Amino acid sequence: MDNISSKNIENKNVKKYKYFNSTIENEQNIDTQSVITNSIISTTAKIISSYVEDSFVDDNTTVGPFAHIRPNSKIGKNCKIGNFCEIKNSQIGDGTKISHLAYVGDAIVGKNCNIGCGVIFANYNGKEKNKIVIGNNVFVGSNCNLIAPLKIEDNVYICAGTTVTQNLLENDFVIGRAKETIKKGRAKKYLSDKNK
Repeated sequence: MDNISSKNIENKNVKKYKYFNSTIENEQNIDTQSVITNSIISTTAKIISSYVEDSFVDDNTTVGPFAHIRPNSKIGKNCKIGNFCEIKNSQIGDGTKISHLAYVGDAIVGKNCNIGCGVIFANYNGKEKNKIVIGNNVFVGSNCNLIAPLKIEDNVYICAGTTVTQNLLENDFVIGRAKETIKKGRAKKYLSDKNK
């Protein structure tokens, strides 16, 4: 991936107090709470109360509210990067939705994917960063952990609550939950009686 900071970025029509060394093709789509540094924001992209650093956001994509696009990221067309999402050093393919509370780092995510609420790309093992590569049309359910290094091919379905540590082939269906144990009537042992 090219480092966005190495590109020639024009400064025409840029408000210096809010956009630092960036090209904003349509300022009407950037709200006053956003901070954009050394980035390119395409004409029909919309940035809502978010930070974008050293990155590129393509047409018809919405970022925010309260998202953070960290350096060296490229967000494709028709994407949604929603509230409290963080994207770092990653490419996000056209049509992919990462709607809320997710971390995507050191990754390539294909087109038309769904990254559910609370998904974590676990890219750091304490010594080095590792990459996760995801194909097209992949569904990752809520509260999943993807442990790098990892490769997930096209058309994979990962059920909510799954931790993935192995590479997945095209059309794989993955579920990795422990069976819940229900102890009837046991809750009262742990909860105080508020009626006393």
